[in-house]
Amino acid sequence: MPAPMSALFPTDSLRRLEAAALAGLPPGTLMARAAGAVAGATARLARSLAPGRPVLALVGPGNNGGDALLALALLRERGYACSAVASSSGPPSRGDAAEAWRAAQAAGVPIDTPEALDARLAAAPIVIDGLFGIGLDRPLAGQARRFCEAVAQAALPVVAVDVPSGLDADTGAIVGGTAGCALSARLTVTMIADKPGLHTGAALDRVGTVEVATLGLEAARETFAQRAGSSIGQLFDAAGAAALLAPRARDSNKGSFGSVLAYGGARGMRGAALLAGRGAQALGAGKVFVAAPDGEPFDPGQPQLMTAPAEPDFGACDAVAIGCGLGRSGAARRQLAAALASARALVLDADALNLLAADASLLAAPPAAAPQRCVMTPHPLEAARLLGCEAAQVQADRRGAAVALAQRYRMVALLKGAGSVVAEPGGAWWIVGAGSPALASAGTGDVLAGMIAALLARGLDAAPAACLAAWLHGCAGMRFETAHGHAEGLSAAELPRWVRVALRRAPERGVTANER
Repeated sequence: MPAPMSALFPTDSLRRLEAAALAGLPPGTLMARAAGAVAGATARLARSLAPGRPVLALVGPGNNGGDALLALALLRERGYACSAVASSSGPPSRGDAAEAWRAAQAAGVPIDTPEALDARLAAAPIVIDGLFGIGLDRPLAGQARRFCEAVAQAALPVVAVDVPSGLDADTGAIVGGTAGCALSARLTVTMIADKPGLHTGAALDRVGTVEVATLGLEAARETFAQRAGSSIGQLFDAAGAAALLAPRARDSNKGSFGSVLAYGGARGMRGAALLAGRGAQALGAGKVFVAAPDGEPFDPGQPQLMTAPAEPDFGACDAVAIGCGLGRSGAARRQLAAALASARALVLDADALNLLAADASLLAAPPAAAPQRCVMTPHPLEAARLLGCEAAQVQADRRGAAVALAQRYRMVALLKGAGSVVAEPGGAWWIVGAGSPALASAGTGDVLAGMIAALLARGLDAAPAACLAAWLHGCAGMRFETAHGHAEGLSAAELPRWVRVALRRAPERGVTANER
């Protein structure tokens, strides 16, 4: 995949990087740098709010609490009214966090016991969440849970240190699932490197804006990432898209941009294949054909979409998207088998995935298309069927589920949903940094399948095609949301127009997370 994109460090990799850095630095150095980043971010947030708001840190027992306390000391020097409430009755006994507690007290920061929380929240402070970070392995309980619920009830602006307390930094799920809880931040200042759990799943409603504070470890981080291989993922963002988007050559024709066959649309679901065709058209396929196992689909609003026979030559087009509204009949199964046996590039969606989940013999022989030319595009329930588990298990570890799909089925997997995840059979993975709840309606996934097929037909390999199509698809939903002021009512039929808007406004270069 082309660079540059933001690296995403899982917790185990980040701990190794951090340990190596700590070994070569004086004690407290990284905590002081983290505190400076949190203090700066909090001050910027304060300037966007009504003047005079105090700052309150919620202090846990570990280094996140130390970061928050030192940040308060810095903010107090700048003239902010600062205080802290600790989740425990006393300071840590040793380490950098204990030193930070002593330094904050020496700077005049009052550190209260849990009983003072309600009175402190009554002053409507900006809250610094220093309860727990990437090491949390159990649901918030006791005072920490009470803190979380009280802040949510007060609806206060929160700056999270590293990760909002209660979230899993690797998966984006709330620790403990439905039994757990997590703070919701307006801004998350994450340390050293960006993390996958800040960009997918439940986290997307809780992290706010993500800023990466590199703490002076940029060079060490880059070296570590180069050596770590596929364990380090990438956030596919505007920079990744810009590397793949290029203007059309003047000396080109429809044959320059490939041909796509969208196959599906059984009775009662004719529109699904037509929507896939419209998606392929929106991303510039030179020729688009549609076909169904029982009858000829026709889109009067898109007369340029050509029809193919019910039993087509799947190898005749540069790429095939199969499954959208396909049904699960015997004819559907036979045509899926034919597509697997002869398509040069293949997108498997919807009923194609359900047929695969029900009959593993369909993939007894590898598809004719190479793994780098095949993409499967399940939503969480389809992914669960393919993996033989529950959808809740998929959502609890979306990245792990995507990698497992890619490795089991020997093709690129795009796990759709909030923070879509793309994975290759070799273990490489990306999280797509665009999306919108406006896309949560029937047929939008059919459009996406056609978009991916168009990029395959135009020559991209499966992983970049899936990433770019999903990013543009997500941006289209975001553009709709921005234009209308809400996420309601986007129909799949109008989505291709918003895809073209996203293409028009795609920046030449950009990043999702700001590094400071």
